[in-house]
Amino acid sequence: MTVERAKRMYMPMTETMYYILLSLIEPQHGYGIMRHVERITNGRIRLGAGTVYNSLGKLQADNLIELIAESDRRKIYLITEAGQGLIEAELKRLEELSANGRQAM
Repeated sequence: MTVERAKRMYMPMTETMYYILLSLIEPQHGYGIMRHVERITNGRIRLGAGTVYNSLGKLQADNLIELIAESDRRKIYLITEAGQGLIEAELKRLEELSANGRQAM
């Protein structure tokens, strides 16, 4: 999937998809993603296993992440170039939102 197509499908991104993709900047398995997201959001977001694994399947099918290894029934994923482009586009969108909000206030 191209970044442009991913942007049309996923933007604006849900927090779940954003944080899952962000977690996969480094290789990670599902449970590791859940712990990482909880840690970086100071416990504000606690992803359930069903949410994570369903999202991983969708992201993999759309070539935004890839399976890079399997170990002890754990699948290890990593973000693809298209996934990184999507994260960068979402960050730009969020920066614009923030800047416009600050300017209006």
